[in-house]
Amino acid sequence: MASEVTLVGENDGARALAADIQVEDPQDRENSEIASVSVSGLGSGKGAHSREVRRRLLPPNPEGDDTDESEDALPLPAFYVSETRFSEEERVELYCRQILAGYKAEEADEAMSKYLLEKLKTKDTWLGIWNTNPELFFASYKKELIPYVGILVQVTCKHEQTSYPLKATVSLAKRFSSNISNLPRELVEKVLEELDHCVPLLEIYPVKGQDSAVCTIAQSLEIARFFNDFLWREWDDDDDDTCTEYSALIEERIKLYYEIQDGTIPGPIGRRFQRTLQKYRNKHFELIEYQTKVKDNPSENEAVECWRKYFEVLMLSGLLKLWEDFQLRAHGPLIPRILKCRKGDRDSGSAVTHVVANVMTADMVKTFSSGTLIQQHDNLDAALENCYSGDTVIIFPGEYHAKGLAMLTDDITIKGSTKREDIIISSEPMYDSFVASKAQNLKMMHLTFIQKDTVDGIVVVKSGHLILEDCVLKCEGTGILVLTGATLTMRNCEIVGAQGPGVELYPGSVAELEGNDIHDCCSLKSCDILKHSLGGINLKVLPPPKLKLCSNHIYNNGGCGITIHQPDKRFCSEFEEALGDGAAEDQKEDGLSKEMQNLCLEIKNSKLENNIEGNIRIVN
Repeated sequence: MASEVTLVGENDGARALAADIQVEDPQDRENSEIASVSVSGLGSGKGAHSREVRRRLLPPNPEGDDTDESEDALPLPAFYVSETRFSEEERVELYCRQILAGYKAEEADEAMSKYLLEKLKTKDTWLGIWNTNPELFFASYKKELIPYVGILVQVTCKHEQTSYPLKATVSLAKRFSSNISNLPRELVEKVLEELDHCVPLLEIYPVKGQDSAVCTIAQSLEIARFFNDFLWREWDDDDDDTCTEYSALIEERIKLYYEIQDGTIPGPIGRRFQRTLQKYRNKHFELIEYQTKVKDNPSENEAVECWRKYFEVLMLSGLLKLWEDFQLRAHGPLIPRILKCRKGDRDSGSAVTHVVANVMTADMVKTFSSGTLIQQHDNLDAALENCYSGDTVIIFPGEYHAKGLAMLTDDITIKGSTKREDIIISSEPMYDSFVASKAQNLKMMHLTFIQKDTVDGIVVVKSGHLILEDCVLKCEGTGILVLTGATLTMRNCEIVGAQGPGVELYPGSVAELEGNDIHDCCSLKSCDILKHSLGGINLKVLPPPKLKLCSNHIYNNGGCGITIHQPDKRFCSEFEEALGDGAAEDQKEDGLSKEMQNLCLEIKNSKLENNIEGNIRIVN
């Protein structure tokens, strides 16, 4: 693969070398992983922007007649990749009980550096691949073509360092090797001279095949990179946590990491968290870059822009803190409020039938009565935007997207014109919600819903009453959520593939399910306790929800067929306070038992089978 890239050099003081750079295809080499792991040393994590030397990137020579006749660099050797796979408990022991024990958040750099320095004592010099940012060598380049520059170097580690992050002294190996075959050796030597031959230690990957001491160093570097990339946050230095509090925080982040990896957290939620974290780091880097360019006496526009970038970073960090502090992985996603206002009836009092189809023909409307008011739309969003209470939306065969389904507030009917398999509605991955209702009476029928990368449940009944008839709901994340005070009626529907429960009833909600198939839900990949406490239908009590089941088939679910959650300690204490301080202990226990007895669970002619954790289960 080749691309036109401008090299930066300073031969004779101010000349740039132009060359046709040949970048090796990482897939053709044994150590192709370096293309992906390079991000950990450069684009994110602690100390990613701590270079003391920053080269001035020169424009290409306008005459373009300078070439470098030096010998092509040899291919890079493979670098060491540890075969050790840490469990969650092992990582907690390593980071919280060993490396960070007794350290505050602001001292994390020091703790990690001490750990690394101890490991570096086992070997003074070794070979490594310096994996660095292309901007040190190129005035212009395409990141997708040259994501990194890798150079084989001989590493000498200083065992006594007081500044963090740690640096290593490097020099070019005798056999000049790089992932860019015709990168001039002279240019690399010049860059190293500017850096005083000192580069960040975490940018170096030990070469495979050296002795066991180097393997130990390589594994310790992987441990440090993991901490920077997945456990450390840029705002940690600003928090005034004690040593115990910081270790507990890191333990929670380790748990979050493993729950994203093993599927305990539904894929869309995990991906959204990771996207938000990466966006925060990018914005944080932009803020630092902008601040370095602003002079001592900034202009009014510069000051405003700086504050804008700062508050953008502050908002993102606040969102991420909420995400971690509320432990959404255990209690479900944070469901945003519907801010759309209810329209109500039209002033004329008439109802309109909205036809959704690319082209409308006479056959489509021949079953309509002569007095029907009809509007035709070529997309579902347009129909929903024009709806008032009492309207009907009829969707003809095809595949549709509609962000308006996440903001349903009026009492309308949405139905397919033919078989449910012919009308497919897919979610928009960029939005958090798919279908969310606050309508008093909303009806949806003869439709197939396919969830793709949305965070909330495939359908969320926030308030009011939702009726689902003859629909297929293919979940990727969570299933149907019925929030406190809301009501769901579902008949002859199919729910499949939810990573959590197929239907989850919050305290005080009501659901009537008749003739439905709920199967292959709770498809978590881990054996976490959450897997054992979820299943086809999940009920949270106090106040107890009401559930009526008739002629349903609940089968092949990863957890239980039906799971009933007893109140946790927090709810129990609130319940005891409501009974009064003077109530005896047996009265409190009797009161809680009565509340559990008040749980209205009516099962008639329903079939529960092949659910891994049993058919019905009560859990704490």
